[in-house]
Amino acid sequence: MASKKNAEYDPKHPPLTNGEKAKFAWYIGRMAKRGIAGETVYQGDLEKKVDRILDGARARAEKNARQNAKK
Repeated sequence: MASKKNAEYDPKHPPLTNGEKAKFAWYIGRMAKRGIAGETVYQGDLEKKVDRILDGARARAEKNARQNAKK
């Protein structure tokens, strides 16, 4: 049974575009590969990129929520 999409905005889980999903998956995969290399491998650069994707999605979702509230 397919579930219905939740129309309410959740700041912890903003909706991602297909491009953002692809980038997100790519960065998570790279982080996993680095994780296999060892615990001391630096992953901060990839974590920042993932955070930047999520921040952009949150900003877009908040903007859309404000525009929909005006209508």
